[in-house]
Amino acid sequence: MTVILITGGARSGKSTRAETRTRAFPGQPVYVATAETFDAEMDARIARHRARRGTDWIEREVPLDLVPALIASDGGGARLVDCLTLWLSNLMHAERDWEHEVNALAATLRNLESPVVLVTNEVGLGIVPDNALARSFRDAAGIMNQTIADVADEVEFIVAGLPMKLK
Repeated sequence: MTVILITGGARSGKSTRAETRTRAFPGQPVYVATAETFDAEMDARIARHRARRGTDWIEREVPLDLVPALIASDGGGARLVDCLTLWLSNLMHAERDWEHEVNALAATLRNLESPVVLVTNEVGLGIVPDNALARSFRDAAGIMNQTIADVADEVEFIVAGLPMKLK
């Protein structure tokens, strides 16, 4: 089993890199989408991702229950989770215990058979946000990324479309 975490800034090439890494494994790849469509811009963004990937992926829309989705899809092709940052935002918006969910994800990743490639955003490289909610999200994302990086076999940081191997 392999766990790969791919992180970087917005529009850095994370998703494209993650798709390439996922397709390198045998079997039909599974795309686990955490985004929800609330507006036309997000609809267009999702459509661009689908068009780029093509039709050979199995798609699962999982805005909240990521751990059960990974368990249910285990034993087949590699799974691509895009992205953990949106999943975290969904958990916080739903007022779920995000720390418990992240720890459950980390524990689950250690016990899966099929590879998992996870995309996340590095949100802590900019200025300190000016409001408590944004600071809380930034802090939670940093904790989540550290927790998942700890259990990952590989961690890549993407800058300008170029991968930098961290682990």
